[in-house]
Amino acid sequence: MPLLAFVLAVGLMLLIVIVVVYAERKVAAFMQDRVGPTEAGPHGTLQPLLDVLKLLQKEDIIPAAADKKLFAIAPIMIFAAVFAGFAVIPLAPTLVPAGIGIGVFYLLAIISLDVVGLLMAGWGSNNKYAMLGAMRSVAQIVSYEIPAGLAILSVVMICQSLDFQEISYQQGVLINYFPGLEYELNWLFGIEALGINTTYVGGFFTWNIFRAPVMLVAFVIYFIASLAECNRAPFDIPEAESELVAGFHVEYSGFRFATFFLAEYAMMVLVCLVAVILFLGSWNTPLPNFGPLALANLTTGNPGGITGIFWGAFWLISKTLVLLFLQLWARWTYPRLRVDQLMHLCWKVLTPAALAVVLVAGVWRLLMV
Repeated sequence: MPLLAFVLAVGLMLLIVIVVVYAERKVAAFMQDRVGPTEAGPHGTLQPLLDVLKLLQKEDIIPAAADKKLFAIAPIMIFAAVFAGFAVIPLAPTLVPAGIGIGVFYLLAIISLDVVGLLMAGWGSNNKYAMLGAMRSVAQIVSYEIPAGLAILSVVMICQSLDFQEISYQQGVLINYFPGLEYELNWLFGIEALGINTTYVGGFFTWNIFRAPVMLVAFVIYFIASLAECNRAPFDIPEAESELVAGFHVEYSGFRFATFFLAEYAMMVLVCLVAVILFLGSWNTPLPNFGPLALANLTTGNPGGITGIFWGAFWLISKTLVLLFLQLWARWTYPRLRVDQLMHLCWKVLTPAALAVVLVAGVWRLLMV
């Protein structure tokens, strides 16, 4: 089962990346009153595949003055760091590549290694624009890891677990199928006075952003910080085309450039998956049970069977695609921030707010025990 989960995770990542690349072009075209790709396949659906084919056929050029070892290793380093993060992402109730108890800690540790690859790419290229882009990117990612990590910490405090799968179980009615998970969620949601038993109702009522009101603020902080982690607009200063041509990967071409491209979009998918798992119910259905109308039970299936895997993967992918659309929407809506504005937002707005969220989450957890 772990091997199957690994293969599915790889396939899921590649499929979503292709879909997002196509969707980004179409969303951008719609927002700019254009039509986007139209020639390659029906409505331009084959354009991403043709782009990949074109990149694979291009010549792999290494500048004469570059540090060839660092130049060659950097794309692999970045992609490996991002790709390794998918190992702890649960795809369904019984489908997770590596179900370790410290999955959250592992994920934060492993994806932080991509800054090493960024520095290697900038320094190894022996290009001033590449080096400036790498320095900007590392400064941005390291800075925004603070509010993102604090937002994740608040979830860990509320759920009392570092295991993504256990956090997922706590956000649904599946505890009825797993007697060993003795969780009572009503004290977190605080709606006992209304007579709502969230362990039966399920649906979006058991999502973390509703179980504890402060989690909604944590989700907003994490989502903003995740845009900066991915170097996405309005935080695309490291790849500012009008200033740095292409940033840290300006000297790369062919397959190596394709690796950077894939790693960026894989990172987008990864941060959205983490947001869904921690805040938006993970693979649990958003539909609640209303008396005899058991929508949650109907759209959950047998957690240990094929129907459970199907529904779990369906809801996880659907929520992830919604967040990915919001990332695309933000890119074509907000202008790029200046460097001083970017750091001001991180250190003087998001970080204090995230610290306050952690404090409130701790007090909330203590009072509700």
